[in-house]
Amino acid sequence: MQPVDLNLLTTLNVLLSEGSVAGAAKRLRLSASATSRALARLRKATGDPLLVRAGRGLVATPRAIALRERVRQLVEEAESVLRPEELIDLATVDRTFTLRTSDGFIESFGARLLARVGAEAPGVRLNFIHKLNKDSAPLREGLVDLETAVVEEHLGPEVRTQGLFRDRLVCVVRKGHALDAGGMTRGDYLEGRHVVVSRNGLEADAVDLPFLPAGLKRDVCSVVSGFSAALALARDSDLIATVPDRHTRNLRKGMTSFSLPMPATEFTVSMLWHPRMDADPAHRWLRSCVREVCAAA
Repeated sequence: MQPVDLNLLTTLNVLLSEGSVAGAAKRLRLSASATSRALARLRKATGDPLLVRAGRGLVATPRAIALRERVRQLVEEAESVLRPEELIDLATVDRTFTLRTSDGFIESFGARLLARVGAEAPGVRLNFIHKLNKDSAPLREGLVDLETAVVEEHLGPEVRTQGLFRDRLVCVVRKGHALDAGGMTRGDYLEGRHVVVSRNGLEADAVDLPFLPAGLKRDVCSVVSGFSAALALARDSDLIATVPDRHTRNLRKGMTSFSLPMPATEFTVSMLWHPRMDADPAHRWLRSCVREVCAAA
């Protein structure tokens, strides 16, 4: 079976609309002879004359009349596939998005993000899951629609990123801690007892180490997997927790926070997504919501 030239559908649609080779040629920006050759190919493909001469003009055959509406719809659908998607009506969107974030993000930004999304697109549901590692496979496999992270240089080209906000590390202790009233010096920090966050449970892989001075030595008494756990321990003990400032602001309510008493590197928290979602209108809208909520917080 010979393959069908789908370009002929566009020509057929115009011919059936114009009822004239000359008129069709003008709309198609072809010569009359090229349009006549296309009509000949259409007649051969369909096994029907399609347009036959009547006086000085052409009239459609019964087969052509039967095909006219189907061909018009096919051409319009094909054109819609190949043009950029237009703005969507958020009020009609019925969709669930999954966001993978570190703990602290939900507590600091989640409620405002849900309120924004609910006001603009009530049919959209947001599911939050905890980020246990930096593996981007869930984004590639479509299990996650968007995630937040501090982007590393070796991040592959299969992931898109956009910065959300700058953040810095702070030291946190409970109210009534010996350091609560007097502030924290470098000596206080180095001599204090610490709880640190590490996704794999190893002190050497603590998430704050890349932003602290190289070779820093501190007395680590406990390693936990998330910021909320670190702050929960610091809240009910004399341990010092070192956590991101903006990321954990709501988690630290009722506690005392200090700037680090030593040079530390600030960092950017970004959102990440797979390139296949770049042009998706609903996903673009979600990214704008996340970006604006984080900027306003």
